[in-house]
Amino acid sequence: MPHELQEAETTRAIIGAFYVVYNALGYGFLESLYMAALERELRECGHRVGREVYVPVMFRGAELGRQRLDMLVDEKVVVEAKATEILHPNASRQLFAYLRATRLEVGLLLHFGPKPRFHRVVCLNDSGPGLPHVRSV
Repeated sequence: MPHELQEAETTRAIIGAFYVVYNALGYGFLESLYMAALERELRECGHRVGREVYVPVMFRGAELGRQRLDMLVDEKVVVEAKATEILHPNASRQLFAYLRATRLEVGLLLHFGPKPRFHRVVCLNDSGPGLPHVRSV
């Protein structure tokens, strides 16, 4: 599937930075601390990072409100982080909604849990609403 490789370079850099942060800090910190470390690591590698970016949610041309994204990297990849013991099953669905709101197509869900895990979420925005394509590792 061709969309699986979208933003491959950026997602590879984010995943690498995720493991650098996790290996240095381990499990048990607040999500905000992991995100601060991830932001620092990505910026040191030359990436543009937006934290707590607000995007409008539209309905029939009118703004309903704004949704906060944990992180936006290189204005291409939405990053959602969780620092819970167990990752809630709806977490990737939340990221999928963020992608639809931004019209971006690639997101990473980073789980700073007892075991580090990430999930890649792809939303082909030109195809309208549907189920997310999630690749878990």
